[in-house]
Formats: sequence, structure tokens, C-alpha cells
Amino acid sequence: MSTVKCLIDVAIKKNWSLFQIDVNNAFLHGELDEEVYMKLPPGLSISSPSSSTPLACKLKKSLYGLRQASRQWYAKLPQALYSKAVYVDDIILTGDDLYEISALKNFLDSEFKIKDLVSPYYFLGIEVNALPDGVILNQRKFTSDLLKEYDCMDVHYIVSPFDLNQKLKADVGDLLPSPKKYRSLVGKLLFLTHTRPDICFSVQHLSQFMQTPRVPHIIVALHLLRYLKGTPDLGLFYSNSTDFSIKAYSDNDWVACPNTRKSVSGFCIFLGDSLVGWKSKKQPMISLSFAEAGYRAISTAVAELVWLSRLLHDLTIDVSFPISIFVTI
Repeated sequence: MSTVKCLIDVAIKKNWSLFQIDVNNAFLHGELDEEVYMKLPPGLSISSPSSSTPLACKLKKSLYGLRQASRQWYAKLPQALYSKAVYVDDIILTGDDLYEISALKNFLDSEFKIKDLVSPYYFLGIEVNALPDGVILNQRKFTSDLLKEYDCMDVHYIVSPFDLNQKLKADVGDLLPSPKKYRSLVGKLLFLTHTRPDICFSVQHLSQFMQTPRVPHIIVALHLLRYLKGTPDLGLFYSNSTDFSIKAYSDNDWVACPNTRKSVSGFCIFLGDSLVGWKSKKQPMISLSFAEAGYRAISTAVAELVWLSRLLHDLTIDVSFPISIFVTI
């Protein structure tokens, strides 16, 4: 998703036109590499020569519901599309040559039958709202649906996503009778962090207890929903400023996890004044000092910066080196 956000930001800064297209019945275009059989569809009655041998259908092409469906679609699309930002069957096209974009859309339509949605408005669950000085990316509809699903439309909202006095532990509290609900909620909150860096730390903390969630964990998750109730419209603003300078900020929370004594790394990266990348994640090993935890956090940020600089190079954007990283000491 960072690639999509970076692409949109570059297009806004370069004043490129953005187009969204959707492939009709995308998974039906996939070619199967192996023999796949399925039961006869309900209502289809064919007599069998032998009553002891049930009949089955041999598939010639991919179908929705197959485990191979998405993989076969990915294998099919690159044959026709050489420059892409693709997720399943949603495609964003941008560039400074409208003739080439139009020709590419016509070619894709001849190959797959596409639906031209013109400018992106709702892409991968993210709303793209155009303004005179840039765009706002948010997930207002997704947030509203999430609040409805968990009966939080009428709750009183709160102003903080996480209570700092709340110390969650893996073995404190009663086990939830149905952990599936907690796992589903945290998974959806993880998706919401694509445009909500303000809840990134809270969701990262909650995701540590997916294996055996307990009552205190779901209480904190519902606390976060109350925060979302009061902030459904928050998102990311990408301005049309032509500033392509990169700045990064790195921080760490030493021995933050009371269960494992591991530290938490965090970073955010700006392209001009646009936030295009961030992460809050527990470090894979124990750091013996604050300095060691800080170096691990910086290395994570540097790896992301290397990836971003190469992506911008592919988009013909000149990156100024060295890149500044601001850290806490």
C-alpha cells in the first residue's frame, strides 16, 4: 500500500492525471497450469455410466473461489501490462502522456474487458477526495461500517486512541469465549492503519495478543473504536507542492513489551510535506541497551528509505542525497 500512496503523491506533485480502471471478472481470465476438478454445480444433473463413480467437472480456466485464482490472474496480467500498480483487479494509471494512457486502456479493454472509472474515488477501500491544493486519502466508509459491525455507532467518543495507564499482558484476565471476534476486529484495524498513522501504535500493541486474546484486550480494542467514532474523517493530505525532498524520523521504546522485554521500533517518512510511509513494530530480538534498540530502529527506517529512493528513481524522480534521519537520543 505504500507504493500506491507514493504513486498518488508523485502524481499530485507532478500534476499528472490519475485514472482508475477495474477488470471485469478478473479471475476468470487466469489460465490453469494443472488439472483442477470440481463437484457438479447444484441443479446440474448428468447421468453417470457407473452409479458407483460420481461425476466431476474438469476446469479449463480459472474460477472465483479457487485457491489458484489470484495467482493465475497475477500471472496473466503482466503479459499485457509492463508498468503497473496492481492489487487484484484494481489498477491505477498515471503519467504525463494522456495519449499513451488512452492507448493502454484500449489495449487492456481488448484483452480483458475493463470498466473505466475515470478518476480514482474509491480505491482498495480508500476514498480519494480531490481538493484545489491536493488530495485527502481516508477510509471514512470503512470506519463507519466497522463501527456498525461492532455496535459502536451510539457510543460516546473519546479523544485518545490508547490509555497510557493501561498495561496489557498476555496472561492477565479471563480468556475470551470466542477469540475469532477479537482477531477479526484487529485484522480490520490493521487495514485501517493504511491511512491512520495515529492508531498505528495501538493496533500494533493489540496485534500481539491474537493467539490467546483476553477480556482486557477486547476492552482496549473497543476503546479504540470509541476514538474512531469521534474521528471518522481523519486521513492523509497530499499537497501539490513540488517539494520532493525526503525526511525520516525514527524512534524506539526500549523494553516496551512486559512479556518478552523486547523493544518497539517506529519510523515515519515524508516526501516533501506528505507522509508516505510509517511503521510501529516490535523488534525481533532483545536489545540490551537503549542505544542498541535505537540502532535497530534506525536500520529499519534506512531499509525503507532505500526502497523508497529506488521507487522514486523508477518514477523518474531525482532524489537528493544524503537523506536526513532525525532520531531520539
